Amino acid sequence: MSLLLDGFLVALQPLNLVLVLSGVSLGTVVGMLPGIGPINAIAILLPVVFAAGLPAAPALILLVGIYYGSQYGNSISTILLNVPGTASAVVTAIDGYEMTKQGRAGPALAISAIASFVGGTLSIFGLVLFAPLLATWAIRFGPVEYFALMLFAFAALAGVAGRSRPRALIAVGVGLFLASVGIDPNSAVPRFTFGQLELLDGMDFVVVTIGLFAVSEVFLELEKSGVGQAVTATLDSVRVTAREVVATAWTMLRASVVGFLVGVLPGAGGTIASFLAYSTEQRLVDKDDTFGTGDIRGVAAPEAANNAAATGAMIPLLTLGVPGSGTTAVLLGALLSLGVTPGPLLIQNSPEVFWGLAASMYVGNVFLLLLNLPLVRVFVRILEVPRWFLFPAVTALSFVAVYAVNQSTFDLFLMTIFGVLGYGLRKTDIPLAPIILGLVLGPLMERNVRRALLLSDGAWSVLFSSPIAITFWVLTLVSVATPAFLWLWRRRREPGDCVTATEGGV
Repeated sequence: MSLLLDGFLVALQPLNLVLVLSGVSLGTVVGMLPGIGPINAIAILLPVVFAAGLPAAPALILLVGIYYGSQYGNSISTILLNVPGTASAVVTAIDGYEMTKQGRAGPALAISAIASFVGGTLSIFGLVLFAPLLATWAIRFGPVEYFALMLFAFAALAGVAGRSRPRALIAVGVGLFLASVGIDPNSAVPRFTFGQLELLDGMDFVVVTIGLFAVSEVFLELEKSGVGQAVTATLDSVRVTAREVVATAWTMLRASVVGFLVGVLPGAGGTIASFLAYSTEQRLVDKDDTFGTGDIRGVAAPEAANNAAATGAMIPLLTLGVPGSGTTAVLLGALLSLGVTPGPLLIQNSPEVFWGLAASMYVGNVFLLLLNLPLVRVFVRILEVPRWFLFPAVTALSFVAVYAVNQSTFDLFLMTIFGVLGYGLRKTDIPLAPIILGLVLGPLMERNVRRALLLSDGAWSVLFSSPIAITFWVLTLVSVATPAFLWLWRRRREPGDCVTATEGGV
């Protein structure tokens, strides 16, 4: 505790307070604009940080502030416009955008800010208390354990999909197929590129996500033209009530724990965390099948989880020097450039960096809550923009965001194709979120299973050789089998259906 107090003395210095506020504010803006992302923002600011001659602790306070500030900013465009900029925000769109269409965008944004604060705060205490222990635990994860974990994540999609499990499996298949496009990681043979050089690097996440979600939403609105306002905003109700906060309290706590533990695993990140937290809450509390129809708990769970995962990802970065995502890889480069060597001795050799960063993350989460709750009414007013202007503006934003990633006109055509595909999938009630999970986790799952088989000379038994992997296999089987058992149990509890069928002359 004395070291943590020393960290607050570092974080509360005037310069560091300004840097925290600047970082989270810039991160919020960056998160609202799909296609930019915290990676690009941090990469652009690195030369500025070096030129300013900032010491290691203040420089990291600024850069990490952009990282977790963008987690909340991304939920704004996701909830209001159905434009998720990262894979972890896709789950927030399931209930968040439904709340917006019901005129409850304000409560959705408010609970998003509160859940982000809760997830970030709890995970910071986890970072302070359990960093060395969790780092030792995370390093035990090899290719076998990661493969089993990702299979469990796919099995958890049954919770996200509700009763549409066959359609969810179709969506997973589409996502895995898209993930296989590009150069084979082992043999360097092009797969499904059809001679297009632009596809050798695979499907860009931003292109696929904006096409499936944003462009398909515009197509749906064009179809509804003349019917009336599809998106409304009730400005008299832009704040979340105390009853709604209490109702989501346990959801935020459970999701924070799930997000933090998943975030500690290098390579897992907020995507798996948000999906697992959402599906877990749906299994535990969704007794009336309200998830997916605008349930506020469906917004609180992924938002708490992905913010907790962002903090959890700092543990392997700081204590092992192992980045778990593209953003933490950039932060690793920044650490080394600033003369700080991450690893088990970081806390001992550079205590002001570790403890100052941990304390500044708590201060930054307080700033995010104080900044964004009063601005909910301002954000909701985006929906007062006339329909004839709003959706063309969303289309223009989508094209600019996609072009800004690779400066490729081919990506614009590809985004339009995915927009048409997303429109067709939504018309047939096939969920889009599993496609994104398949696209993001597909390459990771393929690399890990092939690496495990190479290390074992092709012996498939290696996939069941670890207690951690066996645990995930059991959880996967339980996730798959539970809906079938529940269906059989309900059939036995409803004998009247069988009598009616018999009387009908079966």
